[in-house]
Amino acid sequence: MNNNSQFGRTNTRETPEFDERIIALDRVTRVVKGGRRFRFRATAVVGDGKGKVGIGVGKGKDAPASIQKAIARGKKAMVQFELKGTTIPHEVQVSSGGAVVFMKPARPGTGVIAGGAVRAVLEAAGVKDVLTKSLGSTNKINNSYATIEALGQLKGLPKVTKESK
Repeated sequence: MNNNSQFGRTNTRETPEFDERIIALDRVTRVVKGGRRFRFRATAVVGDGKGKVGIGVGKGKDAPASIQKAIARGKKAMVQFELKGTTIPHEVQVSSGGAVVFMKPARPGTGVIAGGAVRAVLEAAGVKDVLTKSLGSTNKINNSYATIEALGQLKGLPKVTKESK
């Protein structure tokens, strides 16, 4: 017997609508006359696992507040793209800031061959098989923005229509 059922509560957990991942959580320091002021900056990726993903950056006085802001901004700034099975439809290379991200479709079973922020964005988006290379910057925020821009540039598969005779 479930322990919570005697109090009229059921133990049902809802599955979350979005996959939320924290890419970076940084403590930022500002020096003022009286000493140092500490704040936090969080970078989060939010995706539905079906071709929709967004990035958000939030700042706050404590870590949980900055994480909540980053997730909320990520949900507002979502990009949708078409998947071809479990991979992307074609090759794409994008530069954003100093970061250059190259993505190439892969065969089923390959997995996500990517590192750091690029991997987090692709997994949250629902891409299962892809080859990537991150060139230039090692900055997580710039790499994640370049990945989002690359996913936004993907062209969908051509739609097949029946011709009537």
